[in-house]
Amino acid sequence: MRDRPKDDHLVLVHGACIGGWTYFKVATRLRSAGYRVTAPDLGASGVDPRPLREVPTFRDYTAPLLGLLGSLPPGEKVVLVGHSLGGINVALAAELFPDKIAAAVFLCAFMPDHTSRPSHVLEKFIERKWLDWMDTEFKPQDAEGKLPTSMLFGPQIAQERLMQLCSPEDVTLAGSLLRVSSMFVEDLQKQQPFTEGRYGSVRKVYVVVNQDLAIPEGFQRWMIGNSPVDEVKEIDAADHLVMLSRPDELARCLADIAESYA
Repeated sequence: MRDRPKDDHLVLVHGACIGGWTYFKVATRLRSAGYRVTAPDLGASGVDPRPLREVPTFRDYTAPLLGLLGSLPPGEKVVLVGHSLGGINVALAAELFPDKIAAAVFLCAFMPDHTSRPSHVLEKFIERKWLDWMDTEFKPQDAEGKLPTSMLFGPQIAQERLMQLCSPEDVTLAGSLLRVSSMFVEDLQKQQPFTEGRYGSVRKVYVVVNQDLAIPEGFQRWMIGNSPVDEVKEIDAADHLVMLSRPDELARCLADIAESYA
């Protein structure tokens, strides 16, 4: 990874139950190489002070990212990276701000198409039982069912499915920072498909992580077949929290993408 002028801006979007903090190793490496890096906390995530019940829709959850993109100067484009559930946030952002995104990068992430509702890939993942949810807690937030079902990863699934290749220190750190979140399936089922003219027009890269036990490689490749991308990259010997288990490899991968697309 070589030094570059400070004009390429990467925006790194986290997945459910975690926050922008997960990118601390990768952000440090990219900034040292001259890139601008932003890793926002989504609603009720990271240091965002709101509880989940104050973030009732997926659009509310994504609002910090949408606000960031909306505030970019005219003509500025970013490389937008989404990890895990963050792929759906990236897709929504691409639908609303296609002119602000040089490339949408799906990092072992859920990637919707532009023919089905945004919930489709999540429903297929759940229906086909790609993941043993172990000690993950799913709970209704209200008796009326108006709020999305909450979820919180437990220590067993974190260690055995999400972070099996991470250091014990990283596992301990994550355990202390996990927050109650949601997959927002109920809300996403109500939304119309993303459009070919907006989301579909944005250049896309999928980064396959081959030792991911949370969103296994087989499902990652199913999504690529379901919605083809401009480029597929691979990172070997990394788990689902690839930004913690293989930060050097991920930083180089993202720098290569920025060089090609930004």
